Order: sequence, then structure tokens, then C-alpha cells
Amino acid sequence: MATYAVSNAQKLAPVDETFCDLPPAIADALEQAALTTTYPTGAVLFAEAQAPRGVFIVRRGRVKLSICGSDGRTLILRIVDSGCPLGVAAVVSGRPYEATAETQEPSEITFLRQSDLLRLMRLHGEFALWVTQHISRDYASTCREIRDLILSDSASEKLARLLVGWLDQNTTSKNPSQVKLALTHEEIGQMIGSSRETVSRLFAGFKKQRLIQQSGSTLVIPDRVALESLITA
Repeated sequence: MATYAVSNAQKLAPVDETFCDLPPAIADALEQAALTTTYPTGAVLFAEAQAPRGVFIVRRGRVKLSICGSDGRTLILRIVDSGCPLGVAAVVSGRPYEATAETQEPSEITFLRQSDLLRLMRLHGEFALWVTQHISRDYASTCREIRDLILSDSASEKLARLLVGWLDQNTTSKNPSQVKLALTHEEIGQMIGSSRETVSRLFAGFKKQRLIQQSGSTLVIPDRVALESLITA
């Protein structure tokens, strides 16, 4: 499942850091063409099926990417944090945005218009490669998420996969067995295709089995191996 759900204290990522793997001249051109804006919690950057206007790059904060089914159910694809561009594939292909992007907290977002992105891709091969790499990473991430949803036999296995994924994103922390819960039970349910009630029941069961411990918004996973034993696929 998506592994960007761990919340960490973040600072505004300057453009030259966000594009640190690009030559300075290209980073400067991007800075001149881009516009950075502060958004409140719950702001929709773009909506599923909307015609692409440009790319949004998270400089600070968190943004939720989700899709909505015909029955009204919502599935959260991932939670992205600073340095991540959104809507790249739609802008390059000219097709509608594949998902809805909504801020999860007050966020700093840099916007690059579609015409500017395509112009810079034509002018700079290294930037075109950078864009292609991000599209490839998004594709690989989506494939992993679909695989985890389809191959998991139960909601408990899906939740275990999600928690292990959070641990994998937290390896550089001083306490790698601890993660900050940045999502509600309803949002976690939307990430694993289950109801809020099911997630609450699973959390209670995991605590009873001592697979997890929780203090406020801090989640402690004392025995990763025991949690991984729930994952069969």
C-alpha cells in the first residue's frame, strides 16, 4: 500500500533542493516559471477527470491523492509529502487528472503551468528525463498498491502491510519502531479498502495481541516480525 502516510515535521523545500538533481540553470528556469502559494487544509488542487492545468509540487505539508468509485466510495492512493510533483502524467499526456489532490494540512505548493512544463521539457533533455523518472516512480508505486490490495486475503493483512510500509519509511528516525499517525481510522480504511469500523476493530485486536501500542498519535510497533507474520502474499 501507499507508504507516504507517516507524518514528520517538515520545512519548506526550496526550489533548488526540490530540483537538487537538476543542473542549476534548469532549476533557475523552473523557479522563474513557477508560482508558490499557501493552501489551507482541505484545499483541492485538482479534481479527478479535470482537464490538466499544470503540475503541483509539494514544498511543505501533505497532500492526499484519492479516486472515487461510481458507488461513492473513496480510495486513497497515497499521501505525498514535500518534494513530490503531482499531476505529471496527466500534464504530459494531455489526458484528465487521474485522481483528486487535496491538502491534508496547511501546505506550500508550487505550481508549474502545463505550457511551461512542456516548453522546458523540449528545451532541456535532463529535465525531460527527470519528468519521465517521476512518471515511472508513480507507475511503480501504483502497481505495488494494486498488488497489495488484490493479493491480501483479509483486512488485517492489508492493515499489516500498511503499517510495515510506514516502518520502511521511518528507518532514518531515532525511533524506527515508532510512527506518527497522521490519518484517521476512516482515512486508513480508505487506503486499504475497508470501513472505519473495521479499522477500529483491527486496531483494537492488534493492541490486544500486542502487535502495536499507541500513545496519542504515536504508534509503536514493538515486534515487526510478528506484524509481518500476518502478511502471506
